[in-house]
Amino acid sequence: MKKIVIGCYMIGMVQTNFYYLHREGESATIVFDPADYGKEIYEHLTGQGLEIKGIFLTHGHFDHIMGLKALKAACGAPVYASALERELMEDPQLNGSADIGRFCTAQADHYLIDGEKVTQAGMTLKMISTPGHTEGSCCYYFDAQETGADPILICGDTLFEESVGRTDLPTGDMQDLVESIRTKLYVLPDETVVYSGHGGNTTIGHEKKYNFFVPETRM
Repeated sequence: MKKIVIGCYMIGMVQTNFYYLHREGESATIVFDPADYGKEIYEHLTGQGLEIKGIFLTHGHFDHIMGLKALKAACGAPVYASALERELMEDPQLNGSADIGRFCTAQADHYLIDGEKVTQAGMTLKMISTPGHTEGSCCYYFDAQETGADPILICGDTLFEESVGRTDLPTGDMQDLVESIRTKLYVLPDETVVYSGHGGNTTIGHEKKYNFFVPETRM
């Protein structure tokens, strides 16, 4: 099985990481969190010979969904999100877009539950529900057998390099966030590469040692 290749564009007003994954040498691609400029994203990827087969959302905040409608209109790919995030995605007051004067909403074609697996573009991922940043925040996990290398976690704004997502926005809860990271993410292999919604990459092993906000064990 060919290895998974991951690419990233940092786009939008708050420098959101938009990720795209495909198998080495193949065109079928899945993408995560089209933060803005959906038409331009489509043009950049098709310009590389890539074909979008699925669009996955880690959560529904405006800075992760503003490019969704234009991207879906261009490529027609199905959209996936957590079933717990539907209300926030569809409400500009909850998703923050009303606050910046760019009202936007998002809908998914498929609403996933915790632990559900999806196969698209020849890749199989598992959705991990990680409430805390928002009620329906989730991560997407590719194990080592699937990647052909280290495991991959696309984690949105749940976990950052030596930090965590904010919890002072609608449906956020710090206690839930800490519990999600400790019980859902820290149980993954230490070598799992974490691709966050903002900032640089990290690993689960690094965060277990150095993340002040979520020590590996309770203090």
